[in-house]
Amino acid sequence: MYDTAKPYIPEIERIMRTTWDTKYLRVDARGINRKAIICGPDFYHVDGIGTKGEDHWRERTFQAAVQDALAMNLNDFCLARAIPIAICDHIFLPRDDNKAILQIMSFLAAECRMRDIAITAGETAIHHNLRGLEISITMLGFRRNLAPNQFCDGDILIGIESSGAHSNGFTKIHEVFGDKMPPTSMFITPTMIYFDVIDGIDRVFGIHGMTHITGGGFTKIKRFLGDHDAHIDRSNNLEPHLIFWDLLEKGVPEKDMYSIFNCGIGFVIGVDINIVSACLSILTSQFKAAVIGNVTQGTGKVHIQSKFSNQTYIY
Repeated sequence: MYDTAKPYIPEIERIMRTTWDTKYLRVDARGINRKAIICGPDFYHVDGIGTKGEDHWRERTFQAAVQDALAMNLNDFCLARAIPIAICDHIFLPRDDNKAILQIMSFLAAECRMRDIAITAGETAIHHNLRGLEISITMLGFRRNLAPNQFCDGDILIGIESSGAHSNGFTKIHEVFGDKMPPTSMFITPTMIYFDVIDGIDRVFGIHGMTHITGGGFTKIKRFLGDHDAHIDRSNNLEPHLIFWDLLEKGVPEKDMYSIFNCGIGFVIGVDINIVSACLSILTSQFKAAVIGNVTQGTGKVHIQSKFSNQTYIY
């Protein structure tokens, strides 16, 4: 039976306090106080883990679930050239589980301490009609650079590997596989956090355009093209994971694969040709990354040479 008194609250408050002294903020009983001269918070982002939470709940992979929730926010912070300083969390569970809640908060606090992010507020909710876990995070920060996120004519596109399906397209995945799901490892591997490396590259070299490949797949690149076209070649060595081949074989149309899933590429940046080597040197120290194409004058379309066949699709 759900204990509305929430006996875990004192322990959650203790865990939250471990994040309350960062290089940006000091949080105490009087409120939130700035420690540094910052403009903001002037950037906010909200996201969670979605249907993938069903798999994390079933397998109790709470650390991976926390990384998924943070990644969906941090990676999009890159696009705004923003620095996170605080979060508010809302944890939804299908049943009362004090141990799960405390594990989730402990993992979340550890990730936040590594990045100077304060957990300033939160809530838990028990919804008995849920089939899994949801961790919704509202992230607050400030924009360190107001340069637009815009791919430019002549840019070289660099892709960075994904770890699999990320938190991307799981409603479709569950629909396609039904009760005959592939090995669990395909579903609980967490979304990669690109923020730490991408932010460093942008500070030093300047990235023109960047896209986190999540819901909507490669069509997300269109938002940052303007009157340019992106061309993605199949000759790169970032290959679709087994889960994507399985989805194709289960009947997902090939063109839909690239408009729903990341198909092996989790993040794309567009940079001047003169800094490609330097960017790849930094990226490949952390991830598998490769040149995947280029940007030309055009009409805001994405041209993809499929890895699954010899077809080219235009979005």
